[in-house]
Amino acid sequence: MDHQIIALVVFIAAYAFFILFPNRRSLTAMSAVVLLLLFGILDPLEAFKEGVNWNVMGIFVGMLVLAEAFMASRFPAYLAERIVNHAPNTAFAILFICAMTSFLSAFVENVATVLIVAPVALSLAKKLKINPVNMMIAIAISSNLQGCATLIGDPPSMLLGGFAKMTFMDFFFYHGKPGIFFAVQLGAVTSVIYLYFVFRGHKEKTEIIAVETVQSWIPTVLLVLLIVALAASSFFDKGFSFLAGAICMAFAFVTLIWQRVNHKIPFWENLKKLDWDTSFFLLGVFIIVESLTQTGWIARISEALSQQVGGNLFLGYALLVLMSIVVSGFVDNVPYLAAMLPVALQMSEKMNFHPALFMFGLLIGASLGGNLTPIGASANIVACGILKKEGHPVSFRQFMKISVPFTFIAVLPAAALVWFFWS
Repeated sequence: MDHQIIALVVFIAAYAFFILFPNRRSLTAMSAVVLLLLFGILDPLEAFKEGVNWNVMGIFVGMLVLAEAFMASRFPAYLAERIVNHAPNTAFAILFICAMTSFLSAFVENVATVLIVAPVALSLAKKLKINPVNMMIAIAISSNLQGCATLIGDPPSMLLGGFAKMTFMDFFFYHGKPGIFFAVQLGAVTSVIYLYFVFRGHKEKTEIIAVETVQSWIPTVLLVLLIVALAASSFFDKGFSFLAGAICMAFAFVTLIWQRVNHKIPFWENLKKLDWDTSFFLLGVFIIVESLTQTGWIARISEALSQQVGGNLFLGYALLVLMSIVVSGFVDNVPYLAAMLPVALQMSEKMNFHPALFMFGLLIGASLGGNLTPIGASANIVACGILKKEGHPVSFRQFMKISVPFTFIAVLPAAALVWFFWS
Protein backbone atom coordinates (compact mmCIF):
# COMPACT_ATOMS: atom_id res chain seq x y z
CA MET A 1 0.00 0.00 0.00
CA ASP A 2 1.18 3.54 -0.76
CA HIS A 3 3.01 5.24 2.13
CA GLN A 4 0.89 8.38 1.75
CA ILE A 5 -2.34 6.41 2.24
CA ILE A 6 -0.98 4.47 5.22
CA ALA A 7 0.22 7.65 6.94
CA LEU A 8 -3.20 9.30 6.45
CA VAL A 9 -5.13 6.23 7.66
CA VAL A 10 -2.95 5.97 10.80
CA PHE A 11 -3.37 9.72 11.44
CA ILE A 12 -7.19 9.63 11.08
CA ALA A 13 -7.48 6.47 13.19
CA ALA A 14 -5.29 7.96 15.93
CA TYR A 15 -7.40 11.14 16.08
CA ALA A 16 -10.60 9.10 16.19
CA PHE A 17 -9.25 7.13 19.14
CA PHE A 18 -8.10 10.37 20.83
CA ILE A 19 -11.75 11.50 20.78
CA LEU A 20 -13.38 8.16 21.63
CA PHE A 21 -10.90 7.05 24.29
CA PRO A 22 -9.35 10.19 25.84
CA ASN A 23 -8.07 8.19 28.83
CA ARG A 24 -5.99 6.01 26.49
CA ARG A 25 -4.46 8.77 24.40
CA SER A 26 -0.81 7.95 25.19
CA LEU A 27 -1.38 4.29 24.32
CA THR A 28 -3.09 5.35 21.09
CA ALA A 29 -0.26 7.73 20.15
CA MET A 30 2.50 5.21 20.82
CA SER A 31 0.58 2.45 18.98
CA ALA A 32 0.32 4.75 15.96
CA VAL A 33 4.08 5.35 16.14
CA VAL A 34 4.73 1.59 16.17
CA LEU A 35 2.53 1.15 13.08
CA LEU A 36 4.30 3.95 11.22
CA LEU A 37 7.67 2.37 11.98
CA LEU A 38 6.53 -1.17 11.09
CA PHE A 39 5.19 -0.02 7.71
CA GLY A 40 8.45 1.82 7.02
CA ILE A 41 6.78 5.24 6.76
CA LEU A 42 9.54 6.69 8.94
CA ASP A 43 13.03 5.59 9.78
CA PRO A 44 13.19 4.90 13.57
CA LEU A 45 16.30 7.01 14.14
CA GLU A 46 14.97 9.87 12.03
CA ALA A 47 11.55 9.71 13.72
CA PHE A 48 12.96 10.17 17.20
CA LYS A 49 15.83 12.47 16.25
CA GLU A 50 14.15 14.78 13.73
CA GLY A 51 10.45 14.28 14.40
CA VAL A 52 10.48 14.83 18.17
CA ASN A 53 11.25 18.31 19.48
CA TRP A 54 13.36 17.34 22.49
CA ASN A 55 13.66 20.95 23.61
CA VAL A 56 9.88 21.10 24.05
CA MET A 57 9.89 17.72 25.80
CA GLY A 58 12.54 19.01 28.22
CA ILE A 59 10.47 22.10 29.01
CA PHE A 60 7.32 20.05 29.56
CA VAL A 61 8.79 17.36 31.81
CA GLY A 62 10.88 19.90 33.74
CA MET A 63 7.82 22.06 34.38
CA LEU A 64 5.85 19.02 35.57
CA VAL A 65 8.40 18.40 38.33
CA LEU A 66 8.47 22.03 39.44
CA ALA A 67 4.68 22.44 39.26
CA GLU A 68 4.21 19.37 41.47
CA ALA A 69 6.54 20.83 44.12
CA PHE A 70 4.91 24.27 43.78
CA MET A 71 1.47 22.75 44.36
CA ALA A 72 2.71 20.70 47.33
CA SER A 73 4.19 23.84 48.93
CA ARG A 74 0.58 25.10 49.39
CA PHE A 75 1.58 28.65 48.51
CA PRO A 76 -1.08 28.97 45.75
CA ALA A 77 -3.85 27.73 48.09
CA TYR A 78 -2.56 30.05 50.84
CA LEU A 79 -2.68 32.97 48.39
CA ALA A 80 -6.19 32.05 47.25
CA GLU A 81 -7.46 32.05 50.84
CA ARG A 82 -6.04 35.52 51.44
CA ILE A 83 -7.64 36.80 48.24
CA VAL A 84 -11.06 35.44 49.23
CA ASN A 85 -10.83 36.87 52.75
CA HIS A 86 -10.11 40.36 51.42
CA ALA A 87 -12.78 40.37 48.70
CA PRO A 88 -15.77 42.70 49.32
CA ASN A 89 -18.32 40.01 48.37
CA THR A 90 -18.67 36.56 46.82
CA ALA A 91 -18.83 37.86 43.23
CA PHE A 92 -15.48 39.62 43.57
CA ALA A 93 -14.02 36.65 45.46
CA ILE A 94 -14.87 34.38 42.52
CA LEU A 95 -13.44 36.91 40.08
CA PHE A 96 -10.23 37.18 42.10
CA ILE A 97 -9.93 33.38 42.24
CA CYS A 98 -10.44 33.19 38.45
CA ALA A 99 -7.90 35.96 37.89
CA MET A 100 -5.37 34.16 40.10
CA THR A 101 -6.06 30.91 38.25
CA SER A 102 -5.51 32.70 34.96
CA PHE A 103 -2.23 34.24 36.16
CA LEU A 104 -0.88 30.95 37.55
CA SER A 105 -1.69 29.09 34.34
CA ALA A 106 0.68 31.36 32.41
CA PHE A 107 3.53 29.66 34.28
CA VAL A 108 2.08 26.35 35.54
CA GLU A 109 0.38 23.62 33.48
CA ASN A 110 -3.40 24.12 33.38
CA VAL A 111 -4.45 20.87 35.05
CA ALA A 112 -2.05 21.52 37.94
CA THR A 113 -3.51 25.03 38.26
CA VAL A 114 -7.07 23.67 38.55
CA LEU A 115 -5.96 21.16 41.18
CA ILE A 116 -4.28 23.98 43.14
CA VAL A 117 -7.34 26.26 43.18
CA ALA A 118 -10.23 23.76 43.31
CA PRO A 119 -10.09 23.05 47.09
CA VAL A 120 -10.37 26.76 47.88
CA ALA A 121 -13.35 27.18 45.52
CA LEU A 122 -15.15 24.15 46.98
CA SER A 123 -14.49 25.40 50.52
CA LEU A 124 -15.97 28.79 49.63
CA ALA A 125 -19.05 27.18 48.06
CA LYS A 126 -19.70 24.95 51.10
CA LYS A 127 -19.25 27.81 53.55
CA LEU A 128 -21.74 30.02 51.69
CA LYS A 129 -24.04 27.10 50.78
CA ILE A 130 -23.94 27.87 47.06
CA ASN A 131 -23.70 25.48 44.10
CA PRO A 132 -20.02 25.19 43.08
CA VAL A 133 -20.69 24.19 39.45
CA ASN A 134 -20.50 27.63 37.80
CA MET A 135 -17.52 28.61 39.94
CA MET A 136 -15.55 25.48 38.98
CA ILE A 137 -16.44 25.91 35.30
CA ALA A 138 -15.16 29.50 35.48
CA ILE A 139 -11.92 28.30 37.11
CA ALA A 140 -11.37 25.64 34.43
CA ILE A 141 -11.91 27.97 31.47
CA SER A 142 -9.82 30.70 33.15
CA SER A 143 -6.92 28.25 33.46
CA ASN A 144 -7.06 27.60 29.70
CA LEU A 145 -7.06 31.31 28.91
CA GLN A 146 -3.51 32.26 29.86
CA GLY A 147 -1.85 28.96 28.94
CA CYS A 148 -0.82 30.35 25.55
CA ALA A 149 0.47 33.68 26.91
CA THR A 150 3.99 32.43 27.67
CA LEU A 151 6.34 29.77 26.38
CA ILE A 152 5.95 27.60 29.51
CA GLY A 153 2.20 28.02 30.09
CA ASP A 154 0.93 24.92 28.29
CA PRO A 155 2.05 22.31 25.71
CA PRO A 156 0.54 24.22 22.72
CA SER A 157 2.75 27.24 23.54
CA MET A 158 5.75 24.95 23.78
CA LEU A 159 4.82 23.46 20.40
CA LEU A 160 4.71 26.92 18.81
CA GLY A 161 8.00 27.88 20.44
CA GLY A 162 9.68 24.72 19.21
CA PHE A 163 8.25 24.93 15.70
CA ALA A 164 8.91 28.65 15.13
CA LYS A 165 12.18 28.73 17.13
CA MET A 166 10.65 31.30 19.48
CA THR A 167 12.31 32.10 22.79
CA PHE A 168 10.64 32.97 26.09
CA MET A 169 10.88 36.72 25.36
CA ASP A 170 9.48 36.30 21.82
CA PHE A 171 6.06 35.69 23.33
CA PHE A 172 6.24 39.28 24.66
CA PHE A 173 7.98 41.04 21.75
CA TYR A 174 8.62 39.32 18.44
CA HIS A 175 10.53 40.95 15.60
CA GLY A 176 10.06 44.36 17.21
CA LYS A 177 6.27 44.05 17.60
CA PRO A 178 4.07 43.06 20.58
CA GLY A 179 3.81 39.27 20.82
CA ILE A 180 0.94 36.99 21.69
CA PHE A 181 1.19 37.76 25.44
CA PHE A 182 -0.48 41.17 25.05
CA ALA A 183 -3.25 39.81 22.82
CA VAL A 184 -4.07 37.22 25.47
CA GLN A 185 -4.15 39.91 28.18
CA LEU A 186 -6.76 41.84 26.20
CA GLY A 187 -8.83 38.65 25.98
CA ALA A 188 -8.36 38.16 29.72
CA VAL A 189 -9.73 41.63 30.49
CA THR A 190 -12.85 41.18 28.35
CA SER A 191 -13.48 37.69 29.77
CA VAL A 192 -13.23 38.93 33.39
CA ILE A 193 -15.87 41.55 32.58
CA TYR A 194 -18.08 38.74 31.22
CA LEU A 195 -17.54 36.62 34.34
CA TYR A 196 -18.57 39.57 36.51
CA PHE A 197 -21.97 39.56 34.79
CA VAL A 198 -22.24 35.79 35.33
CA PHE A 199 -21.63 36.09 39.10
CA ARG A 200 -22.88 39.61 39.81
CA GLY A 201 -25.87 38.26 41.78
CA HIS A 202 -23.65 36.89 44.56
CA LYS A 203 -23.55 39.78 47.02
CA GLU A 204 -22.75 37.72 50.14
CA LYS A 205 -19.71 38.78 52.16
CA THR A 206 -17.03 36.12 52.00
CA GLU A 207 -14.61 34.96 54.61
CA ILE A 208 -12.77 31.68 54.84
CA ILE A 209 -11.08 30.75 58.10
CA ALA A 210 -7.40 30.56 57.24
CA VAL A 211 -6.21 26.98 57.40
CA GLU A 212 -3.47 26.94 54.76
CA THR A 213 0.14 27.59 55.69
CA VAL A 214 3.02 27.68 53.27
CA GLN A 215 5.01 24.49 53.76
CA SER A 216 8.08 25.92 52.02
CA TRP A 217 9.00 28.97 49.96
CA ILE A 218 11.68 27.09 48.01
CA PRO A 219 9.43 25.92 45.12
CA THR A 220 8.11 29.48 44.64
CA VAL A 221 11.67 30.84 44.59
CA LEU A 222 12.72 28.14 42.12
CA LEU A 223 9.77 28.95 39.85
CA VAL A 224 10.66 32.66 39.82
CA LEU A 225 14.32 31.85 39.13
CA LEU A 226 13.30 29.51 36.30
CA ILE A 227 11.27 32.26 34.63
CA VAL A 228 14.24 34.64 34.90
CA ALA A 229 16.61 31.97 33.53
CA LEU A 230 14.31 31.26 30.57
CA ALA A 231 14.08 34.97 29.79
CA ALA A 232 17.89 35.21 29.91
CA SER A 233 18.30 32.12 27.73
CA SER A 234 16.54 33.99 24.93
CA PHE A 235 19.73 36.00 24.38
CA PHE A 236 21.96 32.92 24.09
CA ASP A 237 19.84 30.37 22.23
CA LYS A 238 18.14 32.45 19.56
CA GLY A 239 17.32 29.34 17.52
CA PHE A 240 15.45 27.74 20.45
CA SER A 241 17.46 24.58 19.91
CA PHE A 242 18.20 23.15 23.35
CA LEU A 243 18.84 25.67 26.14
CA ALA A 244 15.27 26.22 27.41
CA GLY A 245 14.67 22.48 27.74
CA ALA A 246 18.05 21.97 29.42
CA ILE A 247 17.33 24.76 31.93
CA CYS A 248 13.91 23.30 32.82
CA MET A 249 15.41 19.85 33.30
CA ALA A 250 18.21 21.31 35.46
CA PHE A 251 15.66 23.04 37.70
CA ALA A 252 13.66 19.81 37.86
CA PHE A 253 16.80 17.96 39.02
CA VAL A 254 17.47 20.60 41.71
CA THR A 255 13.82 20.32 42.84
CA LEU A 256 14.04 16.53 43.11
CA ILE A 257 17.25 16.78 45.15
CA TRP A 258 15.66 19.38 47.45
CA GLN A 259 12.62 17.12 47.99
CA ARG A 260 14.88 14.16 48.68
CA VAL A 261 17.03 16.05 51.22
CA ASN A 262 14.29 18.02 53.01
CA HIS A 263 11.30 15.69 52.83
CA LYS A 264 13.04 12.33 52.49
CA ILE A 265 10.97 11.64 49.37
CA PRO A 266 12.76 9.19 47.02
CA PHE A 267 13.28 10.29 43.42
CA TRP A 268 11.11 7.42 42.21
CA GLU A 269 8.13 8.49 44.34
CA ASN A 270 8.20 12.01 42.88
CA LEU A 271 8.68 10.78 39.33
CA LYS A 272 5.69 8.42 39.63
CA LYS A 273 3.40 11.39 40.39
CA LEU A 274 4.19 13.16 37.12
CA ASP A 275 1.86 13.24 34.13
CA TRP A 276 3.65 10.60 32.05
CA ASP A 277 0.47 9.98 30.07
CA THR A 278 0.65 13.45 28.52
CA SER A 279 4.43 13.17 28.08
CA PHE A 280 4.17 10.00 25.95
CA PHE A 281 1.13 11.42 24.18
CA LEU A 282 3.12 14.52 23.20
CA LEU A 283 6.06 12.37 22.09
CA GLY A 284 3.80 10.24 19.89
CA VAL A 285 2.01 13.23 18.36
CA PHE A 286 5.34 14.73 17.23
CA ILE A 287 6.11 11.56 15.28
CA ILE A 288 2.58 11.15 13.85
CA VAL A 289 2.67 14.71 12.48
CA GLU A 290 6.19 14.15 11.14
CA SER A 291 4.77 11.26 9.07
CA LEU A 292 2.26 13.67 7.47
CA THR A 293 5.06 16.09 6.65
CA GLN A 294 7.31 13.38 5.21
CA THR A 295 4.54 11.97 3.00
CA GLY A 296 3.49 15.39 1.66
CA TRP A 297 0.09 15.75 3.32
CA ILE A 298 0.95 19.03 5.08
CA ALA A 299 1.84 20.60 1.73
CA ARG A 300 -1.42 19.33 0.21
CA ILE A 301 -3.57 20.70 3.05
CA SER A 302 -1.88 24.11 2.97
CA GLU A 303 -2.30 24.23 -0.82
CA ALA A 304 -6.03 23.43 -0.52
CA LEU A 305 -6.60 26.09 2.17
CA SER A 306 -4.60 28.67 0.20
CA GLN A 307 -6.76 28.03 -2.88
CA GLN A 308 -9.92 28.45 -0.79
CA VAL A 309 -8.92 31.90 0.48
CA GLY A 310 -7.06 33.02 -2.65
CA GLY A 311 -5.23 36.27 -1.96
CA ASN A 312 -7.65 37.38 0.78
CA LEU A 313 -5.42 37.57 3.86
CA PHE A 314 -8.24 38.45 6.28
CA LEU A 315 -10.36 35.53 5.06
CA GLY A 316 -7.43 33.16 5.52
CA TYR A 317 -6.75 34.45 9.03
CA ALA A 318 -10.42 34.40 10.09
CA LEU A 319 -10.89 30.89 8.66
CA LEU A 320 -7.84 29.58 10.53
CA VAL A 321 -8.91 31.11 13.87
CA LEU A 322 -12.55 29.99 13.56
CA MET A 323 -11.62 26.48 12.45
CA SER A 324 -9.21 26.22 15.39
CA ILE A 325 -11.89 27.27 17.89
CA VAL A 326 -14.44 24.74 16.63
CA VAL A 327 -12.05 21.80 16.18
CA SER A 328 -10.33 22.36 19.55
CA GLY A 329 -13.70 22.32 21.26
CA PHE A 330 -13.89 18.59 20.53
CA VAL A 331 -10.33 17.47 19.70
CA ASP A 332 -7.28 17.78 21.94
CA ASN A 333 -5.48 20.96 20.90
CA VAL A 334 -2.00 19.39 21.10
CA PRO A 335 -2.31 17.07 18.07
CA TYR A 336 -4.44 19.65 16.22
CA LEU A 337 -1.87 22.41 16.69
CA ALA A 338 1.04 20.09 15.89
CA ALA A 339 -0.64 19.20 12.59
CA MET A 340 -1.70 22.75 11.70
CA LEU A 341 1.47 24.74 12.49
CA PRO A 342 3.27 23.51 9.35
CA VAL A 343 0.08 24.25 7.39
CA ALA A 344 -0.02 27.82 8.73
CA LEU A 345 3.65 28.32 7.84
CA GLN A 346 3.21 27.08 4.28
CA MET A 347 0.04 29.16 3.82
CA SER A 348 1.92 32.29 4.89
CA GLU A 349 4.71 31.46 2.43
CA LYS A 350 2.26 30.95 -0.42
CA MET A 351 0.55 34.26 0.42
CA ASN A 352 3.95 35.94 0.87
CA PHE A 353 3.22 37.14 4.40
CA HIS A 354 4.90 37.02 7.82
CA PRO A 355 3.95 33.67 9.44
CA ALA A 356 3.46 35.23 12.91
CA LEU A 357 -0.06 36.38 11.93
CA PHE A 358 -1.29 32.87 11.15
CA MET A 359 0.69 31.12 13.89
CA PHE A 360 -0.44 33.48 16.67
CA GLY A 361 -4.05 33.32 15.43
CA LEU A 362 -3.82 29.54 15.28
CA LEU A 363 -2.49 29.30 18.85
CA ILE A 364 -5.16 31.64 20.25
CA GLY A 365 -7.96 29.76 18.50
CA ALA A 366 -6.64 26.31 19.43
CA SER A 367 -5.87 27.13 23.07
CA LEU A 368 -9.02 29.10 23.89
CA GLY A 369 -11.22 26.95 21.64
CA GLY A 370 -10.70 24.12 24.12
CA ASN A 371 -13.01 26.05 26.43
CA LEU A 372 -16.06 25.43 24.25
CA THR A 373 -16.99 22.03 25.70
CA PRO A 374 -16.29 20.00 28.85
CA ILE A 375 -14.11 17.63 26.78
CA GLY A 376 -12.20 20.31 24.85
CA ALA A 377 -9.33 20.62 27.33
CA SER A 378 -7.78 18.47 30.04
CA ALA A 379 -8.45 21.16 32.67
CA ASN A 380 -12.17 21.05 31.83
CA ILE A 381 -12.26 17.26 32.18
CA VAL A 382 -10.49 17.46 35.55
CA ALA A 383 -12.82 20.19 36.86
CA CYS A 384 -15.92 18.23 35.82
CA GLY A 385 -14.45 15.11 37.43
CA ILE A 386 -13.95 16.98 40.72
CA LEU A 387 -17.55 18.25 40.60
CA LYS A 388 -18.91 14.77 39.88
CA LYS A 389 -16.97 13.40 42.84
CA GLU A 390 -18.53 16.13 45.01
CA GLY A 391 -22.02 15.11 43.88
CA HIS A 392 -22.48 17.80 41.18
CA PRO A 393 -22.37 16.15 37.71
CA VAL A 394 -22.08 18.69 34.89
CA SER A 395 -23.97 18.39 31.59
CA PHE A 396 -22.73 19.71 28.24
CA ARG A 397 -25.52 22.30 28.35
CA GLN A 398 -24.55 23.58 31.82
CA PHE A 399 -20.91 23.87 30.85
CA MET A 400 -21.46 25.50 27.46
CA LYS A 401 -23.93 28.04 28.84
CA ILE A 402 -20.91 29.73 30.46
CA SER A 403 -18.06 28.53 28.27
CA VAL A 404 -19.30 29.44 24.77
CA PRO A 405 -19.79 33.19 25.43
CA PHE A 406 -16.54 33.22 27.45
CA THR A 407 -14.60 31.65 24.57
CA PHE A 408 -15.74 34.10 21.90
CA ILE A 409 -15.51 37.12 24.22
CA ALA A 410 -11.88 36.16 24.95
CA VAL A 411 -10.86 35.05 21.44
CA LEU A 412 -12.25 37.87 19.31
CA PRO A 413 -10.41 40.80 21.00
CA ALA A 414 -7.19 38.76 21.21
CA ALA A 415 -7.38 37.74 17.55
CA ALA A 416 -8.24 41.32 16.57
CA LEU A 417 -5.15 42.67 18.35
CA VAL A 418 -2.94 40.11 16.59
CA TRP A 419 -4.47 41.21 13.27
CA PHE A 420 -3.90 44.89 14.14
CA PHE A 421 -0.19 44.41 14.83
CA TRP A 422 0.68 41.74 12.26
CA SER A 423 -1.51 42.37 9.24
